[in-house]
Amino acid sequence: MITLTAWDLALASALVCLSAALTHALRLATAGRLLVASARALVQLLLVGLLLKLLFARADLLWVAAFAGVMLAIAGYETLARQRRPLTGVWGYGIGTLAMFLSSFTVAIVALTAIVEPNPWYTPQYAIPLLGMLLGNTMTGIAIALDRMTQTAFDQRGAIEARLILGQPWREAISDIRADSMRAGMIPTINAMAAAGVVSLPGMMTGQILAGSPPLEAVKYQIVILFLIAVGTIFGTVGAIWGASRRLFDTRERLRLDRLRVPPEGH
Repeated sequence: MITLTAWDLALASALVCLSAALTHALRLATAGRLLVASARALVQLLLVGLLLKLLFARADLLWVAAFAGVMLAIAGYETLARQRRPLTGVWGYGIGTLAMFLSSFTVAIVALTAIVEPNPWYTPQYAIPLLGMLLGNTMTGIAIALDRMTQTAFDQRGAIEARLILGQPWREAISDIRADSMRAGMIPTINAMAAAGVVSLPGMMTGQILAGSPPLEAVKYQIVILFLIAVGTIFGTVGAIWGASRRLFDTRERLRLDRLRVPPEGH
């Protein structure tokens, strides 16, 4: 495996700075966010690399569970952070986080105990990367789906309330919005699966090949990961949308848009 040096990282960083300068010259208003995101990625990945080195050396279930819990907590925050009209209070954070926990953790445990089968099953070399990929993709699907549903429910509030007045239960009044939101959350995963190997080489497969693994072995791992991501994303998106849509209505089946956070001016 070819080892990258600090100079290699600096060169890649310079390319990002050049891209930021281009976006600034074009007045796209993304240069600052690009630089901040790049700095966060650099610091976070270096810290994670150091933590994983310690974690791999210990291979203790409690440490693995604690690391996974931190990953879940941060994923829950990121899911909430980029929604235009998220649910207020603990519900905004809790629904997406719980959906990711029930879907990603369940799929990861099944994969570790029944498919990959490392010994022990919580071996961090396998458990942490697998859970990270599941959480990352499920997080994206849930965030897109929730953002679509809450914004569409706000925009179509008149139509929803008209259906309620006509006697439809809340499930029917918002059924088309829920279905459309679920489809939106699943599109990135479906696109990634459809284009795998034809348009792009997925990240895990590429990493294994660069690390010296036989291509066919890397392909088998990537197939398993893609299928697991699809399952986790579908279950997570469906669970999050079901919980969030129920939260939009009270016990008397009235639409409660006051449970949505109002976006700041200009957003």
